[in-house]
Amino acid sequence: MSDTPTPQATDVTGGPQAPAAFGARLRQAMETRGPLCVGIDPHASLLADWGLGDDVAGLERFSRTVVEALADRVAVLKPQSAFFERFGSRGVAVLERTVAEARAAGALVLMDAKRGDIGSTMAAYAAAYLDPASPLFSDALTVSPYLGFGSLDPAVELARASGCGLFVLALTSNPEGAEVQHAVRADGRGVAATVLGHLAERNAAERAAWQGQGRPLGSFGAVVGATLGDALAAAGGSLAIDGPLLAPGIGAQGATPADLPAVFGDAVGNVVPSVSRGVLRHGPDAAALRVAAARIADDVRVAVK
Repeated sequence: MSDTPTPQATDVTGGPQAPAAFGARLRQAMETRGPLCVGIDPHASLLADWGLGDDVAGLERFSRTVVEALADRVAVLKPQSAFFERFGSRGVAVLERTVAEARAAGALVLMDAKRGDIGSTMAAYAAAYLDPASPLFSDALTVSPYLGFGSLDPAVELARASGCGLFVLALTSNPEGAEVQHAVRADGRGVAATVLGHLAERNAAERAAWQGQGRPLGSFGAVVGATLGDALAAAGGSLAIDGPLLAPGIGAQGATPADLPAVFGDAVGNVVPSVSRGVLRHGPDAAALRVAAARIADDVRVAVK
């Protein structure tokens, strides 16, 4: 990470400064390390490809290799919580160490848990990942808005207080998502467009708290698949949310960095492509992992400049 200090928001009441906002830290990381998120997805077939057992020892070796190879050079690492949770408490303990070691090496950690619930349950999920006192404390969390966007308010509030971010499912690349995300409400507005509109509002509120200090990027982002082509226009939404856009689908799912400008248009500069298999299949050799990640990051830079 750059040694340049990240600006902080001034409390409007004149109180102590808030933690550095995730959006500011993410923009800095993208500029210094390249616009790329690499997933840590230790599913059974990939463990086998690496010559590792489908057990806690294999999980730990896999995760530690990825962190040691990439955490000091990529902008974001994204552990998929489910692949750790399937091993029970011992797997979660590996996840805790993975998060802590990745953050200590300078990477931003996006916990891919896609949590979504209501009331005190959502508040508990938020505390698990966005409270600095939690052993799973991460820089950002993926969440689902499909119990109503307002159900995410506990996570929004804690993220803002802790300097963290959220990535909200909006237009995902899985084909099943269309039946919900492309649906049209009674008022004629699409579901995905509604989600994007709420994110724009949350980022506008965050910008107001910065009192003109030049916050470079909102902390509340959307998940929008890089494979969607013109699906965004069909869903009636706008990507002008003033926040980051996590874009899965590069590599194994068929999209390439060259596709990004056509999908994201004027918002392409806020895109964080997410790649898992396209990098991880080059393991367990650490040097090969680094080369693969650097190549994709360079291709993205060329595509979005």
